[in-house]
Amino acid sequence: MRNKRTYIISILVSLTICSLTRSAIIQGSNSPNDSIELSAEVLRDKIRGGLLGQMLGNLNGLQHEMKYINEPGSVEEYTPALPEGARTDDDTDLEWVYIVAMQRHNGIMLPPRLIVQLWKERINKRIWCSNQYARQLMDIGFEPPLTGGIVLNPWADFNISGQFICESFGLLAPGMPQTAARIGLNYTRVTIDAEPAQTTQLFTTMIATAFTTNDIDKIIDAGVNAIDTKCAIRQIVNDVRWWHRLHPDNWRTTRWLVKEKYSRHNGAMRDRNGYELNTASTIAALLYGQGDFVKTLKTAFNFGWDADNNAATSGTIVGVVKGYRWIMSQGWQIVDRYRNTTRDDMPMDETITSFADRLIDLAGRVIAEQGGQRKNVDGQIVYHIRLEKAANIVPLTDFTEQAARLRSKMKSEIEGTIISGDDDQKLAFAAYSAICLDLAQPLRQKYPKQWAKALEAMNHYPKVVQVLFFHSPVPAGEQLRKKAIAAGLKKPERKIKIW
Repeated sequence: MRNKRTYIISILVSLTICSLTRSAIIQGSNSPNDSIELSAEVLRDKIRGGLLGQMLGNLNGLQHEMKYINEPGSVEEYTPALPEGARTDDDTDLEWVYIVAMQRHNGIMLPPRLIVQLWKERINKRIWCSNQYARQLMDIGFEPPLTGGIVLNPWADFNISGQFICESFGLLAPGMPQTAARIGLNYTRVTIDAEPAQTTQLFTTMIATAFTTNDIDKIIDAGVNAIDTKCAIRQIVNDVRWWHRLHPDNWRTTRWLVKEKYSRHNGAMRDRNGYELNTASTIAALLYGQGDFVKTLKTAFNFGWDADNNAATSGTIVGVVKGYRWIMSQGWQIVDRYRNTTRDDMPMDETITSFADRLIDLAGRVIAEQGGQRKNVDGQIVYHIRLEKAANIVPLTDFTEQAARLRSKMKSEIEGTIISGDDDQKLAFAAYSAICLDLAQPLRQKYPKQWAKALEAMNHYPKVVQVLFFHSPVPAGEQLRKKAIAAGLKKPERKIKIW
């Protein structure tokens, strides 16, 4: 009876005690209008700790990925280790591509055209779901954030890319959650939108906040302040915090409650790794982990679903709190290597610390750009950081509003291309856009020959047609397929490999 009651109750538990990590802060407080000074040594330690925590959670969590769906895992013993070093995986390697490019191009917010160039050159394999779909949209001329728009990409409204491609960007903005969210959104919205964009703001804010406090509840409070008041993510976080308060010693009950409330898609993909389950699992791992690194990751593993993602995000946060030196002092077997097994035209000699050093270098730039500075205090290098208050940067996207806005903006261009276009890429872009924006039927009736030509141009990009018909088994994908068939686009005879 009690479980039933807790199932329907959702109350935000706000614990407001701030406990700043004394070793991390030389002076200052966490007031939104204040500043802090972090020694270069501590900044380096926390960024390295966050990245290593992310890699341990990701790679140690792979053996638990998608293993525990209906029931939780039963991991009792766990010792963090990377005996062969780390390797590239999509939980870290997409961020790595961006980080290296930021250094090479001497800028933090890479523009859409450059992002597309990076994907075409370097991100062509070991990508799934929304990432794979966005990559194919790039081939017919779409750029971010359209590649991740909910009207154009059927995965974008629930995919977890907003979470597992955001952690490194939180590390770039210590104590500056709004900046962390802006940076994160510039890269996660390449593939996601709507609620997943709220998860980007939630977790980048939490990571940025972990530089200034070791209080997990305070870190979560900041994350909640960074998301739209209307978003489902807020309710998910509130639910998990409430269930944890009711069952502080029984994570299994909370896991059952999460499954009962948020597994509501009849066992489809969204009941395995959508933002609902992953966000809930990550928050639960942090709450039940109580700041203990091993306990946090073990809880993330046992909660299951896409466990490596949740362990990577929670591991980043606790890794920042604990720091690299603490992690390395535990005697765990960790080899300093980051082996490139997935990304073209990227370094083959990277290490965990050299990856972290890239982040440290860029973090210094972000600090300066946001009004802080690097200075010498009594022979010690310190970073003066202007603190930011957590706040929502990008509100929750509405499908109807986005569709209307894009239709108004693109209608003339689409029609003009259909009428007189002779470039296959532009024609394919126009045809795909028209299908998504409900402009296909009037164009087909008014310009039948030109429309047929545009559909033929789409067929010249078989991977685009493949992801539309075979690689988006989600409700939005089914709706898009119906529109495409009604517009005259024929389903391919067989499914082919994308990579």
